[in-house]
Amino acid sequence: MSDQLFIDFPELANLSRQDLEDLLNDPAYFQATFHSLRQVQAFYQGHSDLGLANESIAKNNLALQDKLYSLRNETQEAFNEAKALEARWADLEKEQRDVYQRFTPQFLLMRLRHATTAQDDQSEALASAFVQASSTAPAPGNGDIDAFVKEFKNMRNIYHKRVMWGERWTAGEVAWRDE
Repeated sequence: MSDQLFIDFPELANLSRQDLEDLLNDPAYFQATFHSLRQVQAFYQGHSDLGLANESIAKNNLALQDKLYSLRNETQEAFNEAKALEARWADLEKEQRDVYQRFTPQFLLMRLRHATTAQDDQSEALASAFVQASSTAPAPGNGDIDAFVKEFKNMRNIYHKRVMWGERWTAGEVAWRDE
């Protein structure tokens, strides 16, 4: 065992037996001898070098800290703006779909059919009102009849054009371009 000790710590090989016993019994002497060993000094030097390297890294990190905080804030702001724009994009897409929905062929055909029905109802209501007014009042004059016929004819003309467009559409004669 002592041979291994002297192999590992050749500095102790020069010590006498008495010095070795004093080394074990005197803590101050032990500390002085221990700290003079080459391996211990190398360990402390390595420890010191690591401490200096850590201190250098810490100083570098502290020097970069404000820039990193600034970049973090800029990144957060950019992320928040991107999220807001993403939400705005979704709203605009929905709004666009809603606007385009009003111009789809199916929606336009439905509007044409509703307008055709409304036009028919409106012209029939005008005719009924004229007949009812004629039956309760004295006979209308030529001016009243001419005005009624002109307005009724115009309304029925619009109605028949709408019916004709609807029939063409149903027959597949209407083509929509998506431009």
